[in-house]
Amino acid sequence: MTTDPAAAEETEPVTGPEPGGPGAGPGAEDDGGSADGSRAPAGPEDEVAAGATDTTDTGSGEGGASESESEGPAADGASGDGTAADTAAQLSEAEAELAAQRELRERIERRKAEKEGPVQAGARLTGKAADLLAAVRAVESGEKPPASVFTEPEPAPRRSAPEPVRRPQAMPSATPAPVASEAVDTVRAVLVEGGAPEALAAQVAAVLGEGADTQLREDPWQLLRVTGVRPEQADGFARALLGAECGPDDERRGRAVTVWLLEQAALAGHTALEAQALHAALAQRSVPDPDAAVQSALAEGEALVFQDALDEPGAPPAPAPSEEDGEGEEGEAERPVRVLIGLERYALAEESLADGLARVVNSLPKEDGSAAGWESAATGSAAELIRAVAGHGLVLHTGGEASRTEPAALAAVARSLGLRVCVATHTPDGRHRFAALLASAEGAERGPVSGPDPLSAPGFGAEEETGAPDRPRHGTDDGPGSPAWTHDGAAGTHGGASGRPGDGQPGEAGTHETVTTVAGLLAGTEGPGRDTDGLLRTDLLIVLDAPQLDVESAAMLAESLPDGARLVLSGDPGVLWSAGPGRVFADLLAARACPQVASRTPDPGPLGELVSGIGIGELNQVAAPGKEVVIVPVRDAGEAVHRTVQLVADSVPRAIGIPAEQTQVITTGHGGAAGTRALNTALKERLNPGPGRFGGFDPGDRIAYSPAPGRTVPGQVVKADADGLHLECAGAPVVVPKERVEQTVRHGWALTAHQAVGARWPAAVVVLPGDAAQALTRPWIYTAFGRADQHLSVVHGVDQALPRAVAEVAAKPRTTRLPALLRAQIPAAG
Repeated sequence: MTTDPAAAEETEPVTGPEPGGPGAGPGAEDDGGSADGSRAPAGPEDEVAAGATDTTDTGSGEGGASESESEGPAADGASGDGTAADTAAQLSEAEAELAAQRELRERIERRKAEKEGPVQAGARLTGKAADLLAAVRAVESGEKPPASVFTEPEPAPRRSAPEPVRRPQAMPSATPAPVASEAVDTVRAVLVEGGAPEALAAQVAAVLGEGADTQLREDPWQLLRVTGVRPEQADGFARALLGAECGPDDERRGRAVTVWLLEQAALAGHTALEAQALHAALAQRSVPDPDAAVQSALAEGEALVFQDALDEPGAPPAPAPSEEDGEGEEGEAERPVRVLIGLERYALAEESLADGLARVVNSLPKEDGSAAGWESAATGSAAELIRAVAGHGLVLHTGGEASRTEPAALAAVARSLGLRVCVATHTPDGRHRFAALLASAEGAERGPVSGPDPLSAPGFGAEEETGAPDRPRHGTDDGPGSPAWTHDGAAGTHGGASGRPGDGQPGEAGTHETVTTVAGLLAGTEGPGRDTDGLLRTDLLIVLDAPQLDVESAAMLAESLPDGARLVLSGDPGVLWSAGPGRVFADLLAARACPQVASRTPDPGPLGELVSGIGIGELNQVAAPGKEVVIVPVRDAGEAVHRTVQLVADSVPRAIGIPAEQTQVITTGHGGAAGTRALNTALKERLNPGPGRFGGFDPGDRIAYSPAPGRTVPGQVVKADADGLHLECAGAPVVVPKERVEQTVRHGWALTAHQAVGARWPAAVVVLPGDAAQALTRPWIYTAFGRADQHLSVVHGVDQALPRAVAEVAAKPRTTRLPALLRAQIPAAG
């Protein structure tokens, strides 16, 4: 059972029993739902009421926190043979306690005796004080005091301060803590009694903790805390345990459903819900008194309530106070507010993020002695960004793939000025690619360098012709003609075995601590490390792929910055938002609380032209005579799978020269006839057939590994043994325990757009079967099409749904509190 915090690619609702039927129980899965949330209802209340994100198996969230199904080591190892030893141990402890009490009484008696006796002056003095007292007494008696008393000893040589010890703040592990087998057994008994699947026992014991069986008997709706369980399934479980006492108006049910709806909203990206939307969702879940249910959750501390002022554009202005108004409450102007309900976890994260950003904005020294250095370095396309960073603590930078040269130039300039620089990307692939850009930028700082620019290699700038995506061309499914170019960076930027660009990037060794991933930086496994206060040892932090920052990760980064450090958030606002709750980058852009620098560097070539048009809502025809973009029309999902395998295994390698391992398939979701499961099954049969002896995997399989919710790392299976499944991910070995394989590892020839965001491949095949029409949004199409470096094939079966989605279906809104919190602490920039 897996979960995706983004709830964006596709949901797999757990098929529960009919209301009143506990027999089916929670835990069964099927395929369905939406991709990237576009099939969810329009409003937040409809979304949470419909359970659009129930137990999702999508996006990049495999391996979520709910994957606690592995049983820990037995905790009841003591047997009858150990009874005597336990008794002896208890006796020894008792004897030790008595001895300690006797010793304490003796010390007390000695202190009393000393206090009652005569006090001898100076008897308690030691060291220097005792020597001085002896000298005074010698002078009084006419003797000569020792000379050593009045001479200062030679000072000890000063030692240099040791290097500050790193104190990395590790991110929470996705691996569940071991649970005692005895606790699992007691929970299993309760689940069986209530008609729920026994397989949930370990997960329930891990989520509810100590006394899980008792908690379930007292409040059966606690089962909703387990990811994947739906309210109707919990109702059936409660009915089996409570009998006639169970009813829809039970206070315990209303409270549990309230928390469940807030958790589902978080999976859809909301950090809070408006009270009206939450009430509507509760009513749709057959809660007779939604207000009482919310108040119960608030009283128990399971949710928090907030009142945010409505100062957003279009909101009614606060009435101005009148001079005729009397004093007191009647004379105070009422300010319009919106009431929000949220989980404490995300509420605290948003408040911490707002505090951290305000500290970054306000703590930058006015005069840091480097203004002249910044100004002299502000040249080229990065000049505006460099000037903005020179004078401000927080700067936002927007642009496409080609605009990454500007943060690279900024990092090179800052390092040349002696600042400690750290750059964090969303994926290991992004880290590899930016390391090459930084090496090139630093070479330019030192002087001319030989070799091609990573972003100006042949194939990026050629004007070539293609059929318009909304007007499919027939007869192109055999592949895009003869190769019109060869990518000079193939060995360096696309030479990895996994097909990910960036493996073996030049210059990476010298920038290992400078260029990191966000996850590695927060976990302390990458980057410059931390000082004794737990703060990052950096003067400038540049975060790329900023739209992928969820509110918790962003808050941890802001809290980790020392006073006076600069923060640059850079990214493409057109891509899909973060897998986790929040829309940090979009909220900051809307708040206008800091300088914003929009890159003027366009993405080159036909692919750049196509993707840039999609970003502004236009699906343009682009000239691509070398067939960088190929449309493959299909009639149904079965044909889509067949054509996809043909493109990956034969057409693209033969016609373009890009091997199958460097081609990535992207589709709308995991389930369905043309989802990732069906595509990966077909691709494995063609590219790496095998029996799948270890959980369906064989050595050489391409995989997608999700070590934590919202993170996906492409890799390859190396082998399997008693320790688990051995993978190679981003050039590093990874061992996944056997019990975690099902939840955290998938085949990776085909990915969802959320899994692919932040990475690029030489070739991408985007599959759009007919049943994906309702799942398409402009951000999804923009993200999927933008994963290709050299060649894009579109397996097209959605007809006019594609141009309609580009023109009309924008990103689904998320409810967050960050803009209001920022307005209260940071004045809007002009």
